[in-house]
Amino acid sequence: MNYQETTQWMFNQLPMYQTQGASAYKEDLTNIISLSEHLGNPEKKLNCIHVAGTNGKGSTSHMLSSILQEAGYKVGLYTSPHLKDFRERIKINGLEISEDFVCDFIKKHKSYLEKQSMSFFEMSVGLAFDYFAKENVDIAIIEVGLGGRLDATNIITPLVSVITNISLDHTQFLGNTVESIASEKAGIIKSLVPVVIGEYDVESKKVFLAKAKEKSSEIYLASDLISINFPSDLIGDYQFHNKKTVLQTIAVLNKQQEFKISDENIKSGLLNIVKNTNLQGRWQQIGESPKVICDTAHNKSGLQIVMNQIKKESFDRLHIVLGVVNDKDLDEILPLFPKNAIYYFCKPTIFRGLDATILKEKATSFQLIGQVYNSISEAYQNAISNAAKSDFIYIGGSTFVVAEIL
Repeated sequence: MNYQETTQWMFNQLPMYQTQGASAYKEDLTNIISLSEHLGNPEKKLNCIHVAGTNGKGSTSHMLSSILQEAGYKVGLYTSPHLKDFRERIKINGLEISEDFVCDFIKKHKSYLEKQSMSFFEMSVGLAFDYFAKENVDIAIIEVGLGGRLDATNIITPLVSVITNISLDHTQFLGNTVESIASEKAGIIKSLVPVVIGEYDVESKKVFLAKAKEKSSEIYLASDLISINFPSDLIGDYQFHNKKTVLQTIAVLNKQQEFKISDENIKSGLLNIVKNTNLQGRWQQIGESPKVICDTAHNKSGLQIVMNQIKKESFDRLHIVLGVVNDKDLDEILPLFPKNAIYYFCKPTIFRGLDATILKEKATSFQLIGQVYNSISEAYQNAISNAAKSDFIYIGGSTFVVAEIL
């Protein structure tokens, strides 16, 4: 199989959460433990940072990678989902895993993967661990896919665990209270391994403190401990908290003998995140006159910050290209969007994409007025055609909408 055939085979093995949603969620680590043993437990050969949280996992992981790269380390980075190409999930020093490695891995282990009914995510995690171990990275930053306690990445024992924040998202899997979701995320806290908490509230703090005490893990509340004096090339307002989380994590790493990261490394790393890691889709400007911004924020807490940031922009008219997935709670997110914008409703071209006509009908009940378009590209082109140079265009609502634009 060539690369396209190989990745298509991976996507088709078992439901893939990115495209299928709830049916892809597994509440068990048995498969990934079995796969790891089959591969020779590559994760045990790695120094890791484990990153969980409702929002900010990707940005935080990329910031950490960039800083560690500037400090001279060979850095593995595993994140999800990808925007355009599967290989975005697995990088070393910003370079994506080769097509050949992906193909060879699947070819070598295909019969085992089929026999064990491995999910797409499980085989992706196994592939990443195998690749990082074979490439002998100095450190691997591993982003949780969903939740924490039962996520396939949670077979590692990291140098430091990181939980960026907690808000109500994926409630069908993780529970519908802050405490229950915090408990799932806190499942990555390991015995005697320090944990950094980015943001917290009264409910989640109780959960984190209790779990850290149970595991004899030193806990650091970054929002209380860190002051920021480093600029970054990621300019979204929400990066303020992510930077605090990252700086605290680096401080914890610096306490460990094998790592030495200077303030100069931090400064340079935060200014060169996009260059060092090829991160996309975070308050990313893709057009000027009119200014065009795309952002992958897709839940209430993330969209709240992004909508507030739009208010700070200077423009005559606001155009919003909007698409969502079909399990999104529209009653929760649509009230966040401004009524004085022109909307271009569209559907991401995936199984989970919500029909644009349904989105428009629901949006109209919140006085969000616009037209339905047959595709994201058609919606975007119409926004460009309708916008004056002094206008502002925002593209978002879903990772998949941004992926199709990019």
